[in-house]
Amino acid sequence: MATTQNVRTGAVWPVLLGVAVLAGATAAGLGAMTLADALTATGLPDPGPVTTYGLPFVRAAGEIAAVVAVGSFMFAAFMVPPQQNGVLDADGYRALRVGTAAAAIWTVCAALLVPLTVSDVTGQPLTSRLSPSDIWSVASLVETAGAWRWTAVLAAIVTVASIPVLRWSPTPLLFAGSLVTLLPLALTGHSSSGGSHDLATNSLLIHLIAAALWAGGLLALLVHVLRRGGHAELAARRFSAVALWCFVAMALSGVVNALVRIRPGELFDGGYGLLVVAKAVALCTLGFIGWRQRRSGVAALQSDPEARGPLIRLAITEAVVFGLTFGIAVALSRTPPPPPPVFNPSIPAIEIGYDFAGPPTVARVLFDWRFDLIFGTAAIVMALVYIAGVIRLRRRGDAWPTGRIVAWLLGCLVLLFATSSGLGRYMAAMFSMHMAAHMLLSMLTPILLVLGAPVTLALRALPTAAKGEPPGPREWLLAALHSRVSRFFTNPIVATVIFVAGFYGLYFGGIFDAAVGIHAAHLAMNLHFLLSGYLFYWVVIGIDPTPRPIPPLGKVGMVFASLPLHAFFGVVLMSTNSVLGESFYKSLQLYWHTDLLGDQKLGGGIAWSAGEIPLVVVMIALLVQWTRSDRRTAKRLDRAADRDDDADLAAYNRMLAELAKRETR
Repeated sequence: MATTQNVRTGAVWPVLLGVAVLAGATAAGLGAMTLADALTATGLPDPGPVTTYGLPFVRAAGEIAAVVAVGSFMFAAFMVPPQQNGVLDADGYRALRVGTAAAAIWTVCAALLVPLTVSDVTGQPLTSRLSPSDIWSVASLVETAGAWRWTAVLAAIVTVASIPVLRWSPTPLLFAGSLVTLLPLALTGHSSSGGSHDLATNSLLIHLIAAALWAGGLLALLVHVLRRGGHAELAARRFSAVALWCFVAMALSGVVNALVRIRPGELFDGGYGLLVVAKAVALCTLGFIGWRQRRSGVAALQSDPEARGPLIRLAITEAVVFGLTFGIAVALSRTPPPPPPVFNPSIPAIEIGYDFAGPPTVARVLFDWRFDLIFGTAAIVMALVYIAGVIRLRRRGDAWPTGRIVAWLLGCLVLLFATSSGLGRYMAAMFSMHMAAHMLLSMLTPILLVLGAPVTLALRALPTAAKGEPPGPREWLLAALHSRVSRFFTNPIVATVIFVAGFYGLYFGGIFDAAVGIHAAHLAMNLHFLLSGYLFYWVVIGIDPTPRPIPPLGKVGMVFASLPLHAFFGVVLMSTNSVLGESFYKSLQLYWHTDLLGDQKLGGGIAWSAGEIPLVVVMIALLVQWTRSDRRTAKRLDRAADRDDDADLAAYNRMLAELAKRETR
């Protein structure tokens, strides 16, 4: 048995390196086959064999390293339990160290891709004409090369941050950080340019994250089983649930991304279409293997924790298919798609990704929808998950207030409307529409979501881990609530500064001017509006438990302290004579949108007036909480009086009688 264990443990790194080499070789081979089409489409000379074969190989191998880092940090955080004192056990620590090594390899690959990308874009051989100074100066001008520089920096930060970690608490942050390293990759390439690039970029972002979770989790589980780690049945069961949802997300986002770039009739007409078909076949194969894994490998492990053979065999097969899939994906990203059917797209279609039927009207704002794959999907998923939690409570016989259900669903509806309706469609082209969506995302949506008390619902609906059993989602949520990070951000001063300073820093700090024409920046802005608003109103309204509970008067003080700053922001916008994002808005050349300063003043008026409705809602919520708190206190005192025959009141009356006697003497 010891010999078998040593053999399996020694196979860990050869397996991971084998998958990376397979992905790289597949990408290099397919990339070389489509090189002629790529050179014809770009009009550039051949950059030489080092770039031709090296770039796709390094990129595919690096992406495997990236997903190994994601999966390993996820495994250490959520798949195997830590020790009771919060220190990682041997299995978690080994996964963490694999993640550190993979993040370091990802850093090196991303750094190598900077000169390789410059060579590819310029058509200059890497070894003959490009000096390091040339590469550095050109990289800042090439979007893809700049993205790889950011990737290398982010991956290096994750690598260094993971080295001293021994406890469980930082591992979720490392997991989140490893996912962040994928963002520059998701926001460049075919999906970031051309028509409908908003849909293409959003779908690619979902696709990459789902692929990283699925492939990385699989490889981490395979490493764990090969090392004969403990809690293998628990890790397999948890990963199986993650893999199922990742398959659904990859399939749907892949279909959207492909339809944006190619018509169904062109799938078998050229290299790009054939690669799309090959990737679809690989994804279906992965889905079938995953289904077999759930029915045989995971089931066998649940029946007998030592029966790891079926899971290992299927996991290795799945890892090989993943290696081929990543190689196909990299080759696909380097193959020019078929030319679009419209050869003269409008300027808004090029800059934003879609066109407009005309100026915004009430009908167009309400009914001219363009679904946001990120925030629109999030709104729907949040509503469904919340309803599932309520159903679980009611099946158990527990009640849940109808008002909270209505508030949460309204919040999800407002989020969907602000990002996917005509308002979301026009917000990228008009400052006033942007400001209206901003106010909905930062002022109204968070209030409604906070009133839904999602944390309280989760704590009541999620099962509690029995004594001696590994922690689960409920324990993770409690750990997050009581963490130092949560205590820092729920500090009333910190929450208020983040909420208010975001307005001034974004619009008056030059950030909006630089970011207004970038789709990724719009995603980041919407996320900031939503999260900063939720944090502020979570602390202010406080239905859900917070690490720093504050009294009702303190909450009222926070609201009234932020109102003048918010109103002043709107007044400044209305009075300024310089147009924010002027060059971008002018570049759209919308004949019905020429008064940019007037539109900005309208946006300032929206910002100035938008604070009234949230103030009323918050004050009503605080008044209700205050009243209920008084009622609970009165009921508690009444119950205490019933138990001791109102001893406190009797003592008080005796004191008054004694004082009266003293006055009469």
